[in-house]
Amino acid sequence: MTSPIIEGLKKELEGLAKDVKPERIGRVLEIGDGIARIYGLSGVASQEMLSFETAQGTVEGIAFNLEEDTVGAIVLGDYTKIKEGDVVRQTNRVLSVRVGDALIGRVVGALGEPLDGRGPIFKEREKEVFYPAERPAPSVTDREPVNIPLHTGIMAIDAMIPVGRGQRELIIGDRQIGKTSIVIDAILNQARDSRYPTPVCIYVAIGQKESKVAKIVATLKEKGAMDYTIVVSAPASAPAPLWYLAPYSAAAIGEYFMHQGRDALVIYDDLSKHAWGYREISLLLRRPPGREAYPGDIFYLHSRLLERAAKLSKEKGGGSLTALPIIETQLGDVSAYIPTNVISITDGQIYLEPELFYQGVRPALNVGLSVSRVGSAAQTKAMKKVAGRLRLELAQFRELAAFVQFASELDEGTKKRIERGRVLTELLKQSELDPIPFEKQVIAIYAGTHGYFDDVLSADVPATCAALLDYIEKLHRADILDTIRETGDLTKETEEKLKTAIDDFKKLSI
Repeated sequence: MTSPIIEGLKKELEGLAKDVKPERIGRVLEIGDGIARIYGLSGVASQEMLSFETAQGTVEGIAFNLEEDTVGAIVLGDYTKIKEGDVVRQTNRVLSVRVGDALIGRVVGALGEPLDGRGPIFKEREKEVFYPAERPAPSVTDREPVNIPLHTGIMAIDAMIPVGRGQRELIIGDRQIGKTSIVIDAILNQARDSRYPTPVCIYVAIGQKESKVAKIVATLKEKGAMDYTIVVSAPASAPAPLWYLAPYSAAAIGEYFMHQGRDALVIYDDLSKHAWGYREISLLLRRPPGREAYPGDIFYLHSRLLERAAKLSKEKGGGSLTALPIIETQLGDVSAYIPTNVISITDGQIYLEPELFYQGVRPALNVGLSVSRVGSAAQTKAMKKVAGRLRLELAQFRELAAFVQFASELDEGTKKRIERGRVLTELLKQSELDPIPFEKQVIAIYAGTHGYFDDVLSADVPATCAALLDYIEKLHRADILDTIRETGDLTKETEEKLKTAIDDFKKLSI
């Protein structure tokens, strides 16, 4: 006869769930400065998302250091909520960012959360698409050569250091000499370049003042550029892990558009602060420091980010992701650790020189040290025809200008070359937030290199050039400007019309 106690136990056991599974959990050993050391979690993967269970709710983190007995993790939320002994669980997923067209026109954080006070980004029933923050770069066979221009609207760059869709072009220089102005002009110019589809522009602010980011967003809204722009912000007040993650999240957003067969432009402003954030995390995790206290894998940090920029082959959809990383130098030292690393990763660099900036040459582009390894492959036929002569004449001017300092008497030919160089230097000066469409650039450079401004005082060249472009737009828009824009070429017939138009303008201006 079975006792009532045993019968009662049997009934209790029958009601128990049979799908009980073992679960590995970890415990926080120590926490501080956004870094947690966890005991347990022996099966965790590198870069796996972790969930910290605190008294005030869950906080997310990433497994970063996998050691013999412990796991070093970076905390993505408020680390002050976490206490020693709190439970940590695996999520079995890597860090991913939700992507989609709804992001366009929004300001988001490093993890894709809205920062602009306009409510949720995605609708409730909208299909969720997540992209991992880190993924392997497209292979060589998945790519094709860069051959479609990405016009920045800055004459000196589009003519002599052209950027193509799918390229990685570094912008490097000291602080406060116009690096961000160049990329903002490039974003503004994308809507004007009607010959090619407007790319989705992603501006990543890493460690910038929030007031600066707000000013940039206001400028983009005022000019109508937020209609095709996403701003990803990890401001100076954000912890170092968010500085580290913001560029990878932006690259994932850009890859979404690239895989759809569209063009995207991502601007990393700037990777110097990105490296600082990574150095801080690494030192807190007690990774061995190397040169300038950076960890040994600092090169890999940027190479795996920038290699994701590509022009995909037709079989893969034909989309592109263009990267414009920015690096800040200290007193013009391009031979420092981070600058040399990024120079070796990218397809060229635009070097801004402080001396030129203080002399009033804006943008302060050093044509001698700047280079585009894609070259004229990413230029229209019209720009190729006029740009070769421009680069040659400026190179001769730089050489002679250095020589003239020690010469007392100059022959007539040398004087003409120096004067032409001064005219072209003035011609290439450009105010910020005023990008010039490429067809107008072609006309301005053609007039400058063919001597039409040689009789104009150097100081009056920009005003004269602006008047010429205004004259041609009013009287010759259809037969010159539209023809150059639509065909991308400066044919003999169009060149003859352009010569006649410039001659007519010169007669009127005398």
